[in-house]
Amino acid sequence: MTIKVELFAAPGCNRCAHAKEQLHRIVDAIGSDRLEWRAVDVLDEIDYAVAIGVLSTPAIAVDGKLVFTSLPSSTKLRRNLEDRLVREPFSHE
Repeated sequence: MTIKVELFAAPGCNRCAHAKEQLHRIVDAIGSDRLEWRAVDVLDEIDYAVAIGVLSTPAIAVDGKLVFTSLPSSTKLRRNLEDRLVREPFSHE
């Protein structure tokens, strides 16, 4: 099972750049075979960002649902993703 993580970011945003680095480290630690992620430029995909409910950057969506409206600590983000990986296989049965 792979979880899709989207980081909504704005160009030139220092917090967004930090979030990208943080997410990259987490994906490396957990495994890219379990976490698929992409950075979403809110200027290029504003309609999608608004539809999900993004009001500021950085924001993080998991499997198409807004989960974090601001950057959580690295520990909190990693724990959330690991918890989802554990429960995810059972949520579809």
